[in-house]
Amino acid sequence: MSAREIIVLGTSSQVPTRYRNHNGYLLRWDDEGLLFDPGEGTQRQMIYAEVTVTQVTKILVTHFHGDHCLGLAGLHQRISLDRVPHEISVHYPASGQVFYERMRHASIYHEVGRVAPKPIRSEGIIHAGEKFDIHARRLDHGVETFGYRLQEHDGRTMLPEKLAEAGVRGPAIKALIRDGSIMVGDRLVQLSDVSLEKPGQSFALVMDTRMCDAAIELAQGVDLLVSEATYLSSEEREARAHGHLTAKQAGIIAREAGVRRLVLTHFSQRYGSTKPFVEEAASVWPEGEIVAVRDGDRVGVPKRHGSEESA
Repeated sequence: MSAREIIVLGTSSQVPTRYRNHNGYLLRWDDEGLLFDPGEGTQRQMIYAEVTVTQVTKILVTHFHGDHCLGLAGLHQRISLDRVPHEISVHYPASGQVFYERMRHASIYHEVGRVAPKPIRSEGIIHAGEKFDIHARRLDHGVETFGYRLQEHDGRTMLPEKLAEAGVRGPAIKALIRDGSIMVGDRLVQLSDVSLEKPGQSFALVMDTRMCDAAIELAQGVDLLVSEATYLSSEEREARAHGHLTAKQAGIIAREAGVRRLVLTHFSQRYGSTKPFVEEAASVWPEGEIVAVRDGDRVGVPKRHGSEESA
């Protein structure tokens, strides 16, 4: 199983259906678990998906409409009930602070979990980590809404045969990675002589927005894009009025941004089949890889270009 994948907990929009729960997306990224937009019923969906709250390291809320956040109340209590040993940061629009506080303290419970609220006040990097950064951009939805992008730092793959040829071994390898070059005898060995570039992978989540430049910029070149596709083009006027995308528009974003794999979700309850959503997106992005997900689906991050790695 890929160590980098999106686990889909819910795929409906404002109203859940018999087969679709409210939103919820857990991004497994190595030892991190990023939970996006936990709607009502997220705890139960996690049980079906065989994931636990202890796997969550960050919670990210795009905006405070109920289908994207009402699961927060139960999750905060579950974090304490399960005595999650690590701190969980919660990122959300600062303009919704009152709603966050209401959900965090919606009912009586013994709060022992370590939760770190991280209200977002402006666009930019909201998490600068050792392995990846998380960026936030404002989208166009009528209420303050942020889209998110995870960008892994670029790295290098060391080549054992080249290291051996250059006589670099043991602690000298770490010194070479740290400094970019070292002396081995009377020879200067450059990092580029014994390694290959390993471009960082990326992921973006675009929820509840009209078509806008920020959505395309957020998704620029990502390996995996999860995008709302609430309506089909026959309801494009309604989509714009309510601040949403059609499947065709999601396909345009993927095409313009050069996305590698597109995941469509957040479907209106009026639609029974998702096949037309894939067809619409493919009509403007025929060469793309498009998946219309169901609750419980797992979609892996594509392999690196020119690599046999699974993540």
